[in-house]
Amino acid sequence: MEPSSRMDFRKWWHRWLLTPGELRERGVVGLNMRNARYLLPNNPRRLYRLVDDKLQTKALAEAHGLSAPATYAVLRSPRDAAKLERKLALHAAFVIKPACGSGGKGVLVIDGRDAQGNYLKPSGAALTGDEVRHHVANILAGLFSLGGQRDRALVEYRVRPAKVLTDISYQGAPDIRIVMLHGYPVMAMLRAATRESDGRANLHQGALGIGIDLATGRTVRAVHHGRPLTRHPDMDVDLIGIQMPEWDKILDIAVTCQEMTGLGYLGVDMMIDQALGPLMIEVNARPGLAIQMANGVGLLRRLEPIVRQHELHPGAGRPEKIEFAIKHFAA
Repeated sequence: MEPSSRMDFRKWWHRWLLTPGELRERGVVGLNMRNARYLLPNNPRRLYRLVDDKLQTKALAEAHGLSAPATYAVLRSPRDAAKLERKLALHAAFVIKPACGSGGKGVLVIDGRDAQGNYLKPSGAALTGDEVRHHVANILAGLFSLGGQRDRALVEYRVRPAKVLTDISYQGAPDIRIVMLHGYPVMAMLRAATRESDGRANLHQGALGIGIDLATGRTVRAVHHGRPLTRHPDMDVDLIGIQMPEWDKILDIAVTCQEMTGLGYLGVDMMIDQALGPLMIEVNARPGLAIQMANGVGLLRRLEPIVRQHELHPGAGRPEKIEFAIKHFAA
C-alpha cells in the first residue's frame, strides 16, 4: 500500500531540503495530484488486469512483437510446485516471481547450482529444493500478490544484463523505468542494486535511482535514499555519464507498451540482456514518484506540456511522440 499523500509530501520535503511551497514551484507531483489529475482520468479500471497480471502482459507483448524473458513454467497448484525440480532440470539459472505481485516482492533470482544440488542466489547464498518450493508455496498462497489473493508462480529466463549495467549494480540486475503519458515518454531512470538492497533494484529496499536523459540515454543524476551521490556506495564506480545501450529501441518499446495496454498513464520496466538486448519486464499502472528525485526534476514540468500537446495532436504517431519527448525533455 502506498503512503498517504501527506506523508509522501513530508518525505519529499525532507529529502529535497525544500519547503512544500518550493516543491510545488519546482513541479513536484505528489500522490493526490498523480491520482486525481493523471492516473484516474486516463486509466480505465477495466484495463488494470492487463498489467496487474504478468502473464496477460507478456501475452500482449508477444502479440505486439516485443521481446520479453522466456517463460519456463507457470505453477498454479502445490502439485505443480512439487514437480518444480523436474520442470527446471534443463535450466541452471531462472527467476521465480508472482504473476500478480508488485514492487518486486516475492521475486527469487537463481544464478545456478552448487555441487550438492542447492540453488544459488546472486549473493552466493544457497537454497535447498525444499526452500525454493516453500517460496513457491508462499507465492501460490498470495503472500506477495495484490490484495493477498491466491496467485500463480511464474518461472522465466534469468536476464543476464549488459556489462555496462552490471558494472554499476551490486550483485543484481538493474532495470530501467520509463514513465509515460498518452504514449509520450515523460521521464526515465535506472534502478541499480546495492549491498543494502540485497541485489534487488528496489528503491525502498536501498537501491539507487539514477536519472536518464531522455534525449541521449545517458545517466545524469543519482540518488540513494533520496540523497544525491555520484559514485556507487559499494563498488566505488562513477554513476554519471553511463550510456544505456540501444536507447532508441528502449523508447520505442515504452511507447508500444502504452499502445498495447490502452493505459494513458503508466510506467514501463525494461532490462537489457547482454545477448538479447532490451526486454520488456512489466508494465505498471500506478508508477511511483521517486523518479523525480532520481532526475532532480518535478514531473509536472513534463506532464503538462504533454497534456497540451495531446489536446492539439490527439492522433500523433509513435515517431512524433518520441521526437517531442527528446526535443522538450533533454537534460
